[in-house]
Amino acid sequence: MIVSPIRHPPLGEQLLAQLRGLIVRGDLAPGLHLVEGWVAERFGVSRGPVRDALRQLELEGLVETRKRGVYVRGLTDSDLVEFYAVRGALEGLAVREAIARLPGGDWSVLDGAVEAMRAAAEAGDPSAFAAADLEFHSGFYVIGGNRRLAASWATHRPLFAAMLDVTNTRDRDLRPVAADHAELAAVVRSGDVEAAQAALAEHLGGSRDRMRAALAEGQRSAS
Repeated sequence: MIVSPIRHPPLGEQLLAQLRGLIVRGDLAPGLHLVEGWVAERFGVSRGPVRDALRQLELEGLVETRKRGVYVRGLTDSDLVEFYAVRGALEGLAVREAIARLPGGDWSVLDGAVEAMRAAAEAGDPSAFAAADLEFHSGFYVIGGNRRLAASWATHRPLFAAMLDVTNTRDRDLRPVAADHAELAAVVRSGDVEAAQAALAEHLGGSRDRMRAALAEGQRSAS
């Protein structure tokens, strides 16, 4: 029997994911000075991964470089509106390309993701639900088969994963959210492009509004 080693994400990727999550949740407040040495000591890594993580976070707009170093910028309501506008444009095109594959295409990725969401909702596991949620939306890109479009989504996916961790933790009952995904899948598979685009816009609008509400609540708690 051939056994493959269990591979863990590199330290830099783990650090990036942790910092991104802390910033999105508001645990690292806007204006905080992220000193490389402090971050390295806090997370038990060398300064190299810290620099790489901060560079990526700056590309995502979560931190900014000033004269004296890197500071947390955080998320603003305007940021959320912009992020979801970009996501809507990308995913709207992905849905169109997926529909163009009908009656072909392997749509099982959507069915599997919905079942995983339902199971996670029943188990009360928001992290597993978030992972299945992202797999569902990534499924449109897979079905559509546009590699460059999928690559564009991949650059934004980690940030939306961090946002989902926030909103799914706030939602006590995730079963209605799973049902919404099942309904969206059905509309897209109907082949009606106009109806699919409208359903997607409503779906992403709800996700955006839940994140805006979470952000506003966090800001009120911090003040």
